Amino acid sequence: MALAAGLAFASAATAVEVVVFTAEIAPGTIVIKTSLRKLYLVLGEGKALRYPVGVGRAGRQWVGSSFIEAKFLRPNWAPPAEIRRDRPELPAVVPSGSPANPMGAAAMTLSGGNYAIHGTNAPDSIGGFVSYGCIRMYNADITDLFARVKPGTPVVVMR
Repeated sequence: MALAAGLAFASAATAVEVVVFTAEIAPGTIVIKTSLRKLYLVLGEGKALRYPVGVGRAGRQWVGSSFIEAKFLRPNWAPPAEIRRDRPELPAVVPSGSPANPMGAAAMTLSGGNYAIHGTNAPDSIGGFVSYGCIRMYNADITDLFARVKPGTPVVVMR
């Protein structure tokens, strides 16, 4: 993964930045720091791509290791049982493209089936504590990250 490729995507349509990243984490790993509301794609050689994200609300955050299980463009959304309990008016499936669909342009599900890294149709939520534990990104940013990673990519979530 060339550093120049990361710079090509840093435009007004996306908030990704190339930053210094010195933690001893393997290149290609996604690191999410919930307290900072940032997602990093480790490039190696002391660099990472950094994206702003929305993360879980108080009581809905989690930490741990996972991996990208599957990738979906313009996904439908089936609200999990916990969300349906809190919002019983939601339909069983919200179609792709609906303003009520929180998945945005793309989604990458994480192993275990509970969470995803996904786009959003509510860009004002980026940078906040806003979800049930999923990681939200601007649609341009999830599209960029989606193209850079594949199923099996390690994901580390920390405070």
